[in-house]
Amino acid sequence: MLWREYKPLAGHCAIKEEHRRKRYFVVKKGFPSVHFYDQDFVDIYDRTWAWIQDFWHKGSEKNGFQTRYFTFPDSKKINQFESCLATFFLVYSNRIYPVSPLLDNFYDRQDEDGAIHGEYREADGRAVKSRKNPKSVHPPLFSWAEFNLYHKIGNKKRLRDVVPILERYYIWLDGTFKDETGLYTVPPDATRMENAPREDAYYPVDFNAQQAANALYMSAIGDLLNDKELSFRYKRQYFSLKTRINSRMWDDDRGIYCDLNADGKRLSVKTIAAFWTLLAEIPNEDKANRLIDHLKNPKTFGTENPFPTLAADEPDFSDEGTGCRGSVYPPFTFMVIKGLEKFGRYDLARECAIRHLYFMLDTLHPEGKERGNLYEAYLPNRDGPAKWPEKRGWPRKLYLPYAALSSITLIIENVIGLYISLPRKTVDWIIPTMEIMGIEDLSLKRNMITILSNKSGRGWEIRLESEKLYYFTINILDEGKKKTLPIPSGKCSMLIDKL
Repeated sequence: MLWREYKPLAGHCAIKEEHRRKRYFVVKKGFPSVHFYDQDFVDIYDRTWAWIQDFWHKGSEKNGFQTRYFTFPDSKKINQFESCLATFFLVYSNRIYPVSPLLDNFYDRQDEDGAIHGEYREADGRAVKSRKNPKSVHPPLFSWAEFNLYHKIGNKKRLRDVVPILERYYIWLDGTFKDETGLYTVPPDATRMENAPREDAYYPVDFNAQQAANALYMSAIGDLLNDKELSFRYKRQYFSLKTRINSRMWDDDRGIYCDLNADGKRLSVKTIAAFWTLLAEIPNEDKANRLIDHLKNPKTFGTENPFPTLAADEPDFSDEGTGCRGSVYPPFTFMVIKGLEKFGRYDLARECAIRHLYFMLDTLHPEGKERGNLYEAYLPNRDGPAKWPEKRGWPRKLYLPYAALSSITLIIENVIGLYISLPRKTVDWIIPTMEIMGIEDLSLKRNMITILSNKSGRGWEIRLESEKLYYFTINILDEGKKKTLPIPSGKCSMLIDKL
């Protein structure tokens, strides 16, 4: 263990000097180190890894859970939505923390009919069901999580092992929630958008887009396994659902996808749910551009802190957040940013990630005597946690199943701009312009790599260090420079002006 002294630096999220206090926290050795010209980003990244140490639970004979798994300390159950999303930051722990047990806890409990429920009790391992969600269904994100896990960890055997589980799960979703329209109908609780003004939504756009993404990633997994039949089968499912979403849920007058009521009519409320369609690659270029325009429009979803759960021009929008009536939830912001990447909007994705992180930093280090923290949800137009007076204990403090998506994953992938595929032995660095930043001691299985940029008398220079050969692509968007080079073992450097 290392003791580190935390001192926030002057800048956008600086604390007044008289309110600064030294903060000490313990960080295990072995995590990748990030470098960025704003030290506050480095500090929130380091602190998140330190806090994560307290989020590990042990399985018991009564619940039958995995030996070690990640969940919120005060939780008395495991949550499928949160567990899938947590894999996206835990893959960067350099194998210090196990990732697959988070998903295996749910696979181990699959029913004979293929059902995998959204929550299970830690006391006895039984499914948590309620009147609001009698089948205990959650967003179907397993295949997306497994696809990402494969590219970060490179375990093809695991993919082969989980495909039968994922197939049975897909068939259960089809048989239970899809009706004669070819669309899926689930209770509002299944969308994880509590209290959103979507009471009349019978066919929710987010769940249908999530199931389309499920099919899309199942097809991609088939390609990875060279299983043409699997790939074709899910590609056909994907295009069938994509066509229905485009023809029935797209509102051309307002340029957004909408929920449908029980009669199949489009509802007028604009919510963050519409943007799952970007992740599922559902819109064509014209629809995508119109959808993305909303993300830049302060009257709808382009609030100061991106992105609110409800459009700012909706009657039920609350500038205090009030749950899913305007609050900014890190997992939904993460989803939108990953969707922007699908359409090549890396510049906007990075800009929004940085804006969102500055609001998180300002909330972590507020002015005055008030102590800051990381939260489950944030205000849309100023710093601070979202407010919902009617719900006690909300938003939850230090809610890392959500917040770490921003303070770890977005920092590595969107602020620094690194995209990694271990099986392909590739690292893509996609950045708008050169800045002082990089990553040090990132594990690519048995290969530790370092990528750092700096400006010297010879201009911008990238220093690289590796234990084995890999392929490095630098893509500087503003300059139109893109180059792929094999990086041998050892140390080397490249001058950007020479590319």
